[in-house]
Order: sequence, then structure tokens, then C-alpha cells
Amino acid sequence: MAKKKSGGWLESIKTIVYAALIAIGIRTIAFEPFNIPSGSMIPTLLVGDYLFVSKFSYGYSRHSMPFSPNLFSGRIFGSLPQRGDVAVFKLPRDPSQDYIKRIIGLPGDRIQVRGGILHINGQPVRRELLGPYTADDGVRMTVRLYREMLPGSDGQPGVTHRIIEQSDDGPFDNTIEFRVPEGHVFAMGDNRDNSLDSRAQDAVGFIPIENLVGRAEFIFFSVDGSAAWWEVWGWPFAIRWSRLFSAVR
Repeated sequence: MAKKKSGGWLESIKTIVYAALIAIGIRTIAFEPFNIPSGSMIPTLLVGDYLFVSKFSYGYSRHSMPFSPNLFSGRIFGSLPQRGDVAVFKLPRDPSQDYIKRIIGLPGDRIQVRGGILHINGQPVRRELLGPYTADDGVRMTVRLYREMLPGSDGQPGVTHRIIEQSDDGPFDNTIEFRVPEGHVFAMGDNRDNSLDSRAQDAVGFIPIENLVGRAEFIFFSVDGSAAWWEVWGWPFAIRWSRLFSAVR
């Protein structure tokens, strides 16, 4: 009887270990969940969004694994992101921190913002005013909502996405021209006046391609924060039902 009980415990432990290995494998090779704690990607991503990031989109680096073990350098099966991808990356000056931004510049690109207008390789990026937008980034405010049309490659149309602007004369609305080094990308938030990104060279700067974790694919859950975890009666009203299982674009 004691032997049978011991065997049962052993089988339970083995099951737990196998489950943990499978979970780690999925997070390393396929998809990893992330949540959005700040408003730097409004209106594309909102505080309280939970999303899946594909780990295979750009190949694998040491940052694809939990705790970023220093096992190898560079990327395996690596590929460049597309301009306009929303990507998670490890902050270059502190790889323990995950950031999520939109890839704006690829290696060799020249990036500049003039009067709020993004310029890529000397050409202004077209933006179209859509109207007012109420943003909630801790403080509710009405800003301007734009549709921005990024250039593609080889004459092909690029990604069209939405951005918000408070004004066109903020600290990041007029920058020097940045030349993206080889092996790096340039990232910006869609909340252009409230995003710490590659325009802040001393804080974020250029992103080494090795630091890319993966591409944001879809939102699987979203809450607006109006109900605490113990306020069960408020949960159905706190969920942003329309955002569930929506693609990140």
C-alpha cells in the first residue's frame, strides 16, 4: 500500500514537470502572453489589454527564453521585422524590462520628425486627420486621431495604422535625423507625444535586432480597470468585449 502511494506521488511530480516543460517550450518557440501597463501605444493598444506575441516571427535569440540566459549571441532562423510591425523587445539598457512599440525604421533608414510629421529617408509620411479622440492614460484628455500610412518596400504599399497627437510642437515633434545602424531597428509609440521610444536616445535608443522578443499578434483579453479583482459583480462590465480576439495592426 505504501509503495503504491509513493508511486502515485512520483507520477504526480512527473506530470507537473512535463507540464512545466511543455509550457516553457510553447513560450519559447510559439507564443508568449503579455499585458499592456502603459498608454504609449494608444489607440492601437490600451492599458489592460492582454495579447499574444509570436516568438517565431523574427527567429530566436537568447531573449526568446525565460530570463534571457547568455547561451548564444545573434538570432537563429532570424528575419527582419516589417516596417509597421508592433513588436515586443528587451530594453537595451535594461534587458529585464519588456517594451512594446511599432517598428518605424529598419537598418540604414533615416528617421526624423518635423512639426509632428514623421519623415522616413527624407520623405514625409502621409497622415490623415480622422477627428477628436478621448484618450485615457491615467488622465482623460481629448487629442487628435490620425491615420498614418507608412511606406512599404520595393514600391509596395506599407502598413496603415492609427496614431494620436496632443500637439505638433512637443519635445518629440521636432527631432534630429536618426540613421538606423546595421543590426538595429527604430521603434516609436502610436501615442506620439507620450511615448518613451527610440527618439529618446539616452533612454531607449536604437533596438538591437537580437533584443526583439516577437511580434504582437492578437488581443485575447482586455479590461478597463473599473472593477477590482474582488468585485466579482463588476467583472462583466469591466471587460472590453469588443477587443477580445482582435488582431493587433
